[in-house]
Amino acid sequence: MKARRVRAALKGWGGVGAMAVVLALTAVFALVLPLTQSRGDGSTGTGGQGVASGTQTKAEDCVNPQDQSLAPSADENGETIQKIRERGQLRVGVDQNSYRWGYRDPNSDLKTSELEGFDIDLAHAIAAEILGDRDKILFQAIPTNERIPAIQGDRVDMVVRTMTISCDRLEDVDFSSPYFETGQQVLAPKASDIKGYDATLANKKICTAKGSTAWETLDADKKSGKLVASADIRTTVPNQLDCLVRLQLGEVDAVVTDGALAASQAAQDPTVELKGEPFTTEYYGVAMKKGADDLVRRVNQVLVDYRENGWQQSYDKWLKPTIKKSAVPPPVKYQ
Repeated sequence: MKARRVRAALKGWGGVGAMAVVLALTAVFALVLPLTQSRGDGSTGTGGQGVASGTQTKAEDCVNPQDQSLAPSADENGETIQKIRERGQLRVGVDQNSYRWGYRDPNSDLKTSELEGFDIDLAHAIAAEILGDRDKILFQAIPTNERIPAIQGDRVDMVVRTMTISCDRLEDVDFSSPYFETGQQVLAPKASDIKGYDATLANKKICTAKGSTAWETLDADKKSGKLVASADIRTTVPNQLDCLVRLQLGEVDAVVTDGALAASQAAQDPTVELKGEPFTTEYYGVAMKKGADDLVRRVNQVLVDYRENGWQQSYDKWLKPTIKKSAVPPPVKYQ
C-alpha cells in the first residue's frame, strides 16, 4: 500500500514536482553561496528617526510581538554595524530548500547556482544599504531549529528565513518590524478526508518542523482541547520541507506550517493542497542578536525603503504565482 502511495505522489511531477526531493537533498550543503552578480548601486536609507536609546519589550510584557521593534534609523555609527562594515560582509542565515523563499534552482548546477527567492531578495537589499553592494553577503544555510542558536553563537549577523515574530522568541533575539503576514494552515493530499484545522484531524499524524511556531501552536491547542485529542503531533523534523517528503512517503497524513510556505509546497507537488483557512495570524521578521539596537534600527530603515521600492516586485515575482492572490506589506508599528 505504501509503495503504491509513493508512486502516486511522484507520478507526473516533472521538473517542478521533483524539486521537493532535490531541495531536500540540498539541505546537506549548508555552505556559503558564491555570489557572482553585482548591482553595486550603493543605495542608503534616509529619513531615519535617530538613534534614541531603548530596548525591545521582554516576552512577559509582550502583547503584540510584531509591534515591539525599535524605530528606524539610517545612522550607521553603532558598534554592531561598524563591525559588519569592517568585515566588509553581511552574514545572513537563510533557507536553501524553501521553494520561492530561499532555494537553489534544481535545474541548475547545485555547486554554482545562486540562492534565490523572496527572503533572498530582502537579504540582498539589506546588504546593499548597509555595505553599498548587494553582493557583499555571506549566506549560511541553517535548519529551522538552528535559527536562534546561529544568532546567539555569532555565526550570523541576522536570520532572514520565514521566521515568525513571537513573544517567546523575543526572549532570545531581537526582531525587525514585520515584512510579511501569514498564518498557520493545514497541507494534506487532495484525496484526503481532512478538511482543515478541525475534527477531521482525528487519528491523523501531523508533521511540523522542530522549533517552529506551528509545533508550539499544535502543542498548546492539544493541551487546551482546541485540537482534537487523538491527533498525533509527535513527528517533527529539522527542516520544513522534510515534512512534505514525509507526506509524500505516506509516513504522515498532514503538515501544519505557515500558509505561505504551504502554498509553495503545494506548487511543488500537485497531489497535495491547502485544507481550510489559516487559523492563526503571524508575521515574519528579520531576527538579530539581542541588544544589537543599532542594527535593528538600521534594518527597520531598510524595510521602510524596501516596502516602497522592492517588496511588491519581489512578491509578484516569487510568491504571487503560488499564493494566487495579491498582497501588500503588513502594517507597521514601533514600540
